[in-house]
Amino acid sequence: MNKKEVLKTYFGYDAFRQGQDEVTEALLNGQDVVAIMPTGAGKSLCFQIPAIMMEGITIVISPLISLMQDQVRSLNHKGIKAVFLNSTLLPSEYEQRLRKLQKGIYKVIYIAPERILTKQFLDVVRDMNVSLVAVDEAHCVSQWGHNFRPDYLRITKFIKKLKKRPVIGAFTATATQLVKEDIAKQLELKDPFSITTGFDRKNLYLAVLPTDNKDEMLRQLLFFRQDKTGIVYCSTRRCTEEVHAMLVKQGIKAVMYHGGMSDSARKEAQNAFLHDEAAVIVATSAFGMGIDKPDVSFVIHYQMPMSIEDYYQQAGRAGRNGERADCILIYNQKDYEIDKSLILRAFRTGTAEEKERTLKTEMARLEAMKAYSEQKTCLRHTILSYFSEESDEHCWNCSCCGIRKVA
Repeated sequence: MNKKEVLKTYFGYDAFRQGQDEVTEALLNGQDVVAIMPTGAGKSLCFQIPAIMMEGITIVISPLISLMQDQVRSLNHKGIKAVFLNSTLLPSEYEQRLRKLQKGIYKVIYIAPERILTKQFLDVVRDMNVSLVAVDEAHCVSQWGHNFRPDYLRITKFIKKLKKRPVIGAFTATATQLVKEDIAKQLELKDPFSITTGFDRKNLYLAVLPTDNKDEMLRQLLFFRQDKTGIVYCSTRRCTEEVHAMLVKQGIKAVMYHGGMSDSARKEAQNAFLHDEAAVIVATSAFGMGIDKPDVSFVIHYQMPMSIEDYYQQAGRAGRNGERADCILIYNQKDYEIDKSLILRAFRTGTAEEKERTLKTEMARLEAMKAYSEQKTCLRHTILSYFSEESDEHCWNCSCCGIRKVA
């Protein structure tokens, strides 16, 4: 089968979305790739199609447990043998999966970055025919990117331990030009095919609503969206719990999700939201990666995120079905101080030079987010300019351009 036949047979689509055809073609031709494609653009399909068509196995490196589980389940349902290897497995389960991998049962392996250099895993895959390594959330490899993860720096060392160098694909939803270049450098990509499909999601209405009473503002916004499904993001676990309790008290069918909850409690909340048993999920940034719910009609940020990258990635979970959706930031100047304290608390380790560099980078991002939250000019133009994408100075589809009321 050619790639269009694979697209139709396994995924049910008649045509590729923007960028997908070019990326899959490059990987199938043995060329490394850096792909910057916004949330909902179908990044995973770009490495899943080559994984099906290539002779050897594909290793997908991802930090997202929920994404691993969902995509492995989906691939297996399509008849493609896939497996995930992460911290949710018991030692006996992990060893059993490695034995099956060694026997050649699996075609696609999803693994967390901290596990790629373990002796157990290396002993199995070192001499296997690894055709493709796909690095998801690739911005995590760059110290200039948001959510930098030191484990990602182990990827090049892992690749060098394989019997032959595979094709490498790096994928992320949000990256500035600086981060994009750093991804290619850190992963030691060879003459990569580089593509940015564009950050503009025209169906998303952007709004910033300043207020001294966030609870009342949120209640009003949800009152006018009683027949809609959406996400309310909070910066901290405590805030998530307080906002969730407030909404439940108001009679709103809401669940909550944060990293301090048990795996079973998070799974229960996630399923209730995905299956429309709860109209609203109140969550920290721990929720959303890899969650495929196309009919989310609004994303409301109860608190200002720490960067435009974080904001646009989370807001982009709205309107994945192409229908009009609202991305609303409820803003108070106190948000800046909360985020600043979280940043200062997060970077207490490392050398003095590393801490200074990281703090400078993170604070610059926070200042950009604060400027977005307080400005009076087109919000869409500001976000697109941040990602070095040209756009009109007025989109006529945001609260600053003032065509329609948010509620």
